[in-house]
Amino acid sequence: MGRKILTWLSLAMSLVLTSSLSRSWSGAANDAVGRWDLTVGPAGAAYPSWLEVTRNGNKYSGRFVGRVGSARPIKQMEFDGGRLKFSLPPQYEKMKGDLVFEGSLSASGRELKGKAIVEEGADQPWSGVPAPPLPANQNPKWGPPRPIFNGRDMTGWKLKDPKLPNGWKVVNGILENDMPSSDIVTTESFRDFSLHIEFNVAPKSNSGVYLRGRYEVQIQDDFGKPPESHFIGGLYGFIDPTENAGKKAGEWQKYDITLLGRHLTVVLNDKTVISNKEIPGITGGALDSQEGEPGPLMLQGDHGKVSFRNLALKVAQ
Repeated sequence: MGRKILTWLSLAMSLVLTSSLSRSWSGAANDAVGRWDLTVGPAGAAYPSWLEVTRNGNKYSGRFVGRVGSARPIKQMEFDGGRLKFSLPPQYEKMKGDLVFEGSLSASGRELKGKAIVEEGADQPWSGVPAPPLPANQNPKWGPPRPIFNGRDMTGWKLKDPKLPNGWKVVNGILENDMPSSDIVTTESFRDFSLHIEFNVAPKSNSGVYLRGRYEVQIQDDFGKPPESHFIGGLYGFIDPTENAGKKAGEWQKYDITLLGRHLTVVLNDKTVISNKEIPGITGGALDSQEGEPGPLMLQGDHGKVSFRNLALKVAQ
């Protein structure tokens, strides 16, 4: 008799748990709240983007990252009956009016799809999938450090777009660009890693290092400015550094950057300015929005003169 009671109780608890999980999933499937990795534009000309949807009671709001630029608040957002609509002012987009996105949430809650006005002219298709959580390994085993720039030539690197100008060259063991130039990316992709990179940014110049080709740690002539995400030491538009540890333009500086899952630590000139902070999503200028995949390193070279040396990387195993 006791065994039958235990069997019945076990079955009942299983049914309650299954019902609870079903209600939880059903609720999530009917709401757009969360972070979304977007693709905007027709096939062959699409670019990555990012969306965050939040809700307070019945009021929706959020943030958005476009083709370039930084995260910005959404001016107006509505979600009703599986239909999402939001609008926001242009940042670098060449438009007179607001950007407007309209779309539908799939029955599974795993896809957004619709049309958008993101430039003057025809509507553009867009779609989105939930951004993956990317849990961090907090106790990784590190492989040995290895150079990712050999100091002699561009082996292991390529232009982001071969149709754009190539101003890069190697001079006396230093990788440098002359304007006009383009961005360069590694031919190898990485997931979790620790990166050492030394850089020298010219006066009033601007660059950055993109982790997995998606998250830009800013490099810029910002000596003496207050710490801010758009300045040196920050994750562009998302995470402020705790202090501005940058040196004057023309001086050699160094980053030691660790990326584990979504968690970022940035040491600038031997000072920890970002400590194990979560990255919300891709930054403007990202190569793609496939956050669950490994990606290359990208060095920004189209915003001004910059030099690099002593690039080395350890991979988390």
